[in-house]
Amino acid sequence: MQENSTSTKEAPVREFLAFKLGDEEYGIDILKVQEIRGYEAVTRIANAPEFIKGVINLRGIIIPVVDMRIKFKLGEPVYDQFTVVIILNINGRIVGMVVDSVSDVTTLTPEQVKPAPEMGTAFNSDYITGLGTIDERMLILMDIDKLMSSGEMGLIENLAT
Repeated sequence: MQENSTSTKEAPVREFLAFKLGDEEYGIDILKVQEIRGYEAVTRIANAPEFIKGVINLRGIIIPVVDMRIKFKLGEPVYDQFTVVIILNINGRIVGMVVDSVSDVTTLTPEQVKPAPEMGTAFNSDYITGLGTIDERMLILMDIDKLMSSGEMGLIENLAT
């Protein structure tokens, strides 16, 4: 039996990197984030899906860059001084994710995470793990592993070749 020196209300808290896409705020597990970089021009790859902007050279490693605004059909992306590339480490594979801006790192307790409602949206709810609530603020929590390794992204096959 495990020794539990803390009370049961000391449930594990999780940290999420909050970022914006359009008018919505999303959160991903901070442990998946390797670094955050300003947006820079990418090298386009022929025949890649539209949402894969191209590749960048990250200290000698060529990584694919996905524009999440295009992926989720959130209108024409605008690249400005707030646009960033979140460098993710997904099961040992490095992937870049373009978002409109990064807000902060937010700590959520299990009580602050509500189950995602089932609804037919442009965003596949398979990739939503829940909704994080902080006062009046709501974060759409994404399972970034599941999204980036999904067949529709095609990244794992592309990276494996």
